Amino acid sequence: MGGLNLEVFKFGMYLMFPIGIMYYFGTNLDDRFSVPGFWPKPEQSNKVPYDREEIHAELERLRAKRLYLREKRLAAEARAAALNQNQESAQQQHE
Repeated sequence: MGGLNLEVFKFGMYLMFPIGIMYYFGTNLDDRFSVPGFWPKPEQSNKVPYDREEIHAELERLRAKRLYLREKRLAAEARAAALNQNQESAQQQHE
């Protein structure tokens, strides 16, 4: 007889739990819990190139970006090396 009460309780939980959640939160969960502007707009997201021309243009853009960053890095390293050399020569003159 005790097993029947457990089965009735489980059936009540299975039936009433989703109904209770929908009653408490409502059915418009997207409107209530969404963050506006969370997902990027299609024009802000990456577009995968498929045509040969688009792929070539993307490779050229990436190559130009890589070369620009390389030139920038080399210039910064040259400035740092020159600064180091000036500091070392100033220390030698000071001694």
